[in-house]
Amino acid sequence: MRNPPLSRNTIRGAAHSPRHHDSAAKQAAGEALYIDDIAEPRDLLHLYVAQSEKAHAKILKLDVSAVRSAPGVVVVLTANDVPGGNDASPIAGDDPVFAEDIVEYAGQALFAVAAETLEQARSAAKLAVVEYEELPAIVTVEEAMAANSFVLPTREIRRGDARAAIKKAKHQLTQRFEIGGQDHFYLEGQIALSLPGEDGDIFVYSSTQHPTEVQHNVAKFLDLPDHSVTVEVRRMGGGFGGKETQGAWFAAMASLATKLTGRPAKVRLDRDDDMIMTGKRHDFVVMVEMGFDDDGRVSGAEFIFASRCGRSADLSASINDRAMFHADNCYYFKNITIISHRCKTHTVSNTAFRGFGGPQGMLAPERMMDAIACYLGKDPLEVRKKNLYGKKPRNITPYQMTVEDNIAPEIIAELENSSNYAARRKSIRAFNETSPYLKKGIALTPVKFGISFTASHLNQAGALLHVYTDGSVMLNHGGTEMGQGLYIKVAQVVAEILQIDIERVKITATRTDKVPNTSATAASSGADINGKAAEAAAIAIKERLIQFAAKYYGTKTSEITFLPNRIRIGKQVVAFRDLVQLAYMNRISLSATGYYRTPKIHYDAETFSGRPFYYFAYGAAVSEVLIDTLTGENKVVAVDILHDAGKSLNPAVDLGQIEGGYIQGMGWLTTEELYYDSNGILKTHAPSTYKIPACSDRPAVFNMKIFERGENVEETIFRSKAVGEPPLMLAISAFNAIADAISSVADYRLYPELNAPATPEQILMSIQKITESARSNRVTEAAQ
Repeated sequence: MRNPPLSRNTIRGAAHSPRHHDSAAKQAAGEALYIDDIAEPRDLLHLYVAQSEKAHAKILKLDVSAVRSAPGVVVVLTANDVPGGNDASPIAGDDPVFAEDIVEYAGQALFAVAAETLEQARSAAKLAVVEYEELPAIVTVEEAMAANSFVLPTREIRRGDARAAIKKAKHQLTQRFEIGGQDHFYLEGQIALSLPGEDGDIFVYSSTQHPTEVQHNVAKFLDLPDHSVTVEVRRMGGGFGGKETQGAWFAAMASLATKLTGRPAKVRLDRDDDMIMTGKRHDFVVMVEMGFDDDGRVSGAEFIFASRCGRSADLSASINDRAMFHADNCYYFKNITIISHRCKTHTVSNTAFRGFGGPQGMLAPERMMDAIACYLGKDPLEVRKKNLYGKKPRNITPYQMTVEDNIAPEIIAELENSSNYAARRKSIRAFNETSPYLKKGIALTPVKFGISFTASHLNQAGALLHVYTDGSVMLNHGGTEMGQGLYIKVAQVVAEILQIDIERVKITATRTDKVPNTSATAASSGADINGKAAEAAAIAIKERLIQFAAKYYGTKTSEITFLPNRIRIGKQVVAFRDLVQLAYMNRISLSATGYYRTPKIHYDAETFSGRPFYYFAYGAAVSEVLIDTLTGENKVVAVDILHDAGKSLNPAVDLGQIEGGYIQGMGWLTTEELYYDSNGILKTHAPSTYKIPACSDRPAVFNMKIFERGENVEETIFRSKAVGEPPLMLAISAFNAIADAISSVADYRLYPELNAPATPEQILMSIQKITESARSNRVTEAAQ
């Protein structure tokens, strides 16, 4: 793709430049330090977490006396040893670190063993005597709905009279389908290392997207003030939402061991324990009914979402709200009802995952667009275009936000042309007519994703900037780096403002004692809010230097211009480092904090109305697939993507996020299957049973491009747009393409029942059902 034009006075490495990730070379060479790479302190204790074997039971007896006396054991941690509140929840106070009287999922922490070695801790944990009184376990969404088991109240959005509009419409169509969950499968598992300090202080290295929340939870757990706990994270080996809340559990355990023994302590989960103990993407059961005319234009729509939240609330309120906010995707529904059931089950509490409910909500209308098209015998893209948001009054969302920046029609049109969609669709149909067993499918689906935390108070960020007397810069902010390139983007912002080489900007670890009270790096807002906070700090220092230079050199501020690594002051040119040294000698502060709060957003959670998002990010993808109707195997063979990143801060990083997001979404919808047995035991908790996409699963043809005319209408950092989460939903096109291929078995006269993920088993069952339905229809037609 062509690089975006650079702004005046931009130098190498500043904004809009395609710079490599700041840790890329170190990661490739194995030199990037993660928590488990930190040299282990003397007297380090290793923790092993003992888990419940039951999904729902009373704890009648928990005897750890034999554990305490086992070789190498220093301390055993139970709920009785917690000096503060035995809770590490993000909001509701319903996530005990250690179970007390009851367990509510298989894998819930009972106690932790701190020993000289991990092997000793693991062996000792087996000596515990645990007696349970088993209780009935609710495992599935259907079981929860039947039992009226909800972790949060059911919520609704209504506009117009959807039921009346559907009934009045010429055509009606109903779809029911299931959307599976997804494990984060980050490369670095959950880990925390705690160190003792003076006066009872605790220092924690935590692999977390939310250092401030870990700080607050550890302090609450240990009955300490927040200022006694410092949390640091330099980088994570992946997060994807899985380290937004639940990493606090393990930081609390390690910190408790340190507090009780005065020794450093580390807890590091292995892959199986991590997958069993930690939350996933919420799985959903979805019911959709729509009424529409002969052109496919929808007059009424009803959505019913029921999600498996697990044993506690975690972030399920906001996640399910966002699913509701994205049930429209790019489409205007005049009459609409959206109902969201938040089900309590005796499974691990599901949590944040890239897209945060948006993907589940968005899959529903996209599936319906294809179903309507199949019913009417039309191209699904034609039906989509009929229903797109447009000009007033067709530009108001169900939650009363005006869509002011709608470029979806433009992106769809450009991608339709560049991907040669129409000709390929025709060719695929011709291929399927002559291929009895292998079938191809194609789909083009768009994305409209809202950017901002739906919890308005989280839309704030801070930064700390030091300029040293040699002209080098130290940058710190509240965002965390989990591989997404946030650090390099924010460094580019500072380099752009000060017009210095990016190599002069030192990126430092996120620490709660440098920038306090930060928000999680989530909701795709990392670069937006932390970039703006860093910009504010850099501008503050720049303005001080300008005011000082004007006074010192006796010139006007308007005659001072920052050039690459130097400043023009009237007719003189001074090196940046020389002006900085001169400013220091004249007692000018070279340190500044920056703060940013996202403007314009306002939202009433009770009425589901307002402006929960600052802006929308858009994109579209065409996916082509091949399925084997005898085995159910499938392969995504070609992808074309056009995605909106506004004026991209870093095209190289953003393209990586687009590709990675699509592949992760493809895994969610095609291969990554979570299976719980009837007793609530997760059976897919290792790479041997849980299949994430491999290199060989990447489509052989993968064309992606950043929308060149993109520019945020809002005053974001250099008019860029968030690019972390929106690309994941481009993979919905792969799922719809598989459904298109299955539909060919019935000569495209029926739309298949297909649950996600579209594993070979699901595909075979779908083929069987559609074949039986087609046969039944032919018998009926013959009889008539």
